Amino acid sequence: MFRRATTLLRRPLMGATSRRFSTDLPAAPVEDSTFVEAWKKVSPNVDPPKTPLAYMKPRPATPTSLPSKLTVNFVLPYASELSAKEVDMVIVPATTGQMGVLPGHVATIAELKPGVLSVHEGNDVTKYFISSGFVFIHANSVADIIAVEAVPVDRIDANLVQKGLQEFTQKLNSATTDLEKAEAQIGVDVHSALNSALTG
Repeated sequence: MFRRATTLLRRPLMGATSRRFSTDLPAAPVEDSTFVEAWKKVSPNVDPPKTPLAYMKPRPATPTSLPSKLTVNFVLPYASELSAKEVDMVIVPATTGQMGVLPGHVATIAELKPGVLSVHEGNDVTKYFISSGFVFIHANSVADIIAVEAVPVDRIDANLVQKGLQEFTQKLNSATTDLEKAEAQIGVDVHSALNSALTG
C-alpha cells in the first residue's frame, strides 16, 4: 500500500477529463428510443411519459476560475424564499456548527438544526430562523437550502418565545413517558434556538 503511495502522488490531480457531477445535465433532453418505440406500439395516440430529467434545468458548468457570487436557492415545502439569488455568502446552522458558504465552496451536504440562516449580499444581511432541513452545496457555486419551516428573524415575537420556552421546560420536567420527554425536549431546543436568534 505505502509503496504505491508515491506513484499515486505523482499522478496529476486533474486529468484531461473532469468527473461529471450529478447536477450536470446534458444540454438537450435524452430520450430512451427503445422505450419510446415500445410505447408507440402499445399506445400510438398518447405521448410517452416524461422522466424527472425532462423537468430539470441544466446547471451551469463548473467554473474553471473562482466565481465572485454564490447562487442560492432557499425553499420551503410551501414557498420559495430565494430562487437563483446571487449573494456573497450564506451562513447556515449545520448540526456540526455554523457553516459559512462562499463562492467556490467544496461540494457538501449538511443537515441543518434549529438556528439562524444569514444571507449576506454586500452590506445587507437577511436573517431567517429555520427549524431544520438540509443544505446541498454544489461544486459550481450553487447552494440549495431546503428547510421545513422558516421565518424572518425580525418577525419573531420575543414574548411568545419566552412563553413557549417556559411551557416546554415545564412539560419536560413533568414528562413521564419517553415520548413526552422527546416532544418536550424538541420544544425546548427550538425555543432556546429562537431565543438565541433574538438575543445574539
